[in-house]
Amino acid sequence: MKAFLDTSILIATFYGDHENHAPSKDLFLRYEKSEVCCAAHSLAELYSVLTGMPGRHRVSPDEALLFLGNVHERLTIITLNTQEYFNAIKSAAATSIPGGAVYDVILAHCALKSKAAKIFTWNLKDFKRLAREISTRVTTP
Repeated sequence: MKAFLDTSILIATFYGDHENHAPSKDLFLRYEKSEVCCAAHSLAELYSVLTGMPGRHRVSPDEALLFLGNVHERLTIITLNTQEYFNAIKSAAATSIPGGAVYDVILAHCALKSKAAKIFTWNLKDFKRLAREISTRVTTP
């Protein structure tokens, strides 16, 4: 796998007025499905963000599902089995990663499972603090 896209890339891909839309969309379209992936967890995060945004940025569940369908068609979806999921949480605890940052750890473990050479995110700060095998692969589009 060449590339792993985290949720921040997918959100920016969806919103045409997002400051990072153009590079995110270009990245989303650049690879063949066999070369690019995201975590299954990102599908839930993406749905939550798209349907939970305030004001004009909120979309209906049906609109969100249309975009999630595009993600599903274009990207390989990576899942963790129960042991891998538990190990990801254990690694978060071992390195004192608190609260919602555990979701970045879960995404990072999906990226490792996929053997992605690059992990693309707009959330550099949180991913760079993870283990070296992750942080050295993290970049922006």
